[in-house]
Amino acid sequence: MSAVIFFCSVIIGTLFITYSAARRAVNPREFYAAGNRLTGLQNGVAIAGDYMSAASFLGIAGAIALYGFDGFLYAIGFFVSYLVMLSVIAEPLHNLGRYTLADAIAVRFDSRGLRGVIACTTLLITIFYMIAQLVGAGALIHHLFDIEYETAVMVVGSLMTIYVVFGGMEATSWVQIIKAILLLTGTCIVSMIVLARFDWSLAALFDYVSTATPLRERYLYPGNQYVRPLDILSLHLALILGTAGLPHIIARLFTVKDAVTTRKSIITATWIMGAFYLMTILLGFGACAFIGWQTLEQAGFGGNLTVTLLADALGGEFLMAYISAVAFATILAVVTGLVLAASSAFAHDVYSHIVRSGQASEREQVLVAKASSVAVGLVSIWLAIGAQKMNVAILVALTFAVAASANLPLILFTLYWRRFTVQGALAGVITGVLASLLLVCLGPSVMHPEHGLILAEPLFPLANPGLVSIPLGFLGALLGTWLSRPSPGASERYDRVLVQAHAGIRPPADRARREADA
Repeated sequence: MSAVIFFCSVIIGTLFITYSAARRAVNPREFYAAGNRLTGLQNGVAIAGDYMSAASFLGIAGAIALYGFDGFLYAIGFFVSYLVMLSVIAEPLHNLGRYTLADAIAVRFDSRGLRGVIACTTLLITIFYMIAQLVGAGALIHHLFDIEYETAVMVVGSLMTIYVVFGGMEATSWVQIIKAILLLTGTCIVSMIVLARFDWSLAALFDYVSTATPLRERYLYPGNQYVRPLDILSLHLALILGTAGLPHIIARLFTVKDAVTTRKSIITATWIMGAFYLMTILLGFGACAFIGWQTLEQAGFGGNLTVTLLADALGGEFLMAYISAVAFATILAVVTGLVLAASSAFAHDVYSHIVRSGQASEREQVLVAKASSVAVGLVSIWLAIGAQKMNVAILVALTFAVAASANLPLILFTLYWRRFTVQGALAGVITGVLASLLLVCLGPSVMHPEHGLILAEPLFPLANPGLVSIPLGFLGALLGTWLSRPSPGASERYDRVLVQAHAGIRPPADRARREADA
């Protein structure tokens, strides 16, 4: 009954938010960017809520409980990635773009072909990432409540589609804000209980877990999950650099009014995620102490039940129900942001700018955006149901690898390289996508003699291809640029990008358009 009450509260509360936001989501600026009304604090909390997925909440705690130090490596990569965004990407992209990454790139390269390629890459990243989240959601709800996997996926998929179709970015943002607050509260409660059991002594907790597993002292040292340094380096490259290219995170840069607020948003998100990831250490060690390493290993599901089992051991059914509802809200918030990013790529970039050559009316754009949200939701549900037994690590590795290998070279060279050409942009994006896809398919996530999709020895040794695919993406952009000539007026366009990106000074026509939207 506790679980039912908490789950119903999450669903009813988020649906009420959507109903409240539906009256405003009537034009593209409201639907895609929440009217640029969010404050730095609100957007920062929403960014944290968008990024702290079920993999962060459930997966990292489980990995720490099973592997010790190595389990925390994901958290380090996730956290540091926002320092990269803050330093080189966040403010320039906000100054250039309106709703999507393609908008920002189009200030320098007004090419239909490039906009279409960027939109396809966005759809690829968001759908793959969404499938991973939906598969995790279905498996989690099935294990916790004995609900059929297909039913669980359809419930989550239907809710995420409703939020986007009726509420747009404003509803999505508030769902993510509430989810972040619930997640921090739940994590803090469980962490404090764990510390209280050890008389508020971190040293005592560390001493205990160093002898509580078969790994003994090695539990607190690296090398338990990742034996080869190249695996760790490749994983961290993808996590740190891939975040800057994730479409649903980039979309959040356009929901505030100016670059200063964008910077405040990223700083707020970084503090929130830093606090959260530090608490995952207490969750993982607490599970090891109060549930037992052997029990966690035998529980299966890759350690993803660790937090719920810990909540049950420390607080009984009531606390476990609350933590389960938080996990449910976490998944809902992340997939909602992904649906919005995917529908924006299709409706705004493909339909409005390629099919209709920028002549679509505001009403038409919003209708197409809502229709594409429904289509993306249905396709994702269908694919997630078919991928029930698939290793979602493949999809997560592919998501971050494509974002880092295809989108990051495009963003950096557009902002900081005068010689960069549209041919180089196309070559970099296409090379990064193809390299990531090929290397993941040839790696141990797909090819394995015992439990792979292809029962054979892997031809590429790394589970995450970032160490190779990211340099290939940059190399493709470099070669494409060196083997082509800049178009007439390219230098002047770069000067415009330089001033607009770093000083926030927009051309008069663009300022007039924004004022008309307002």
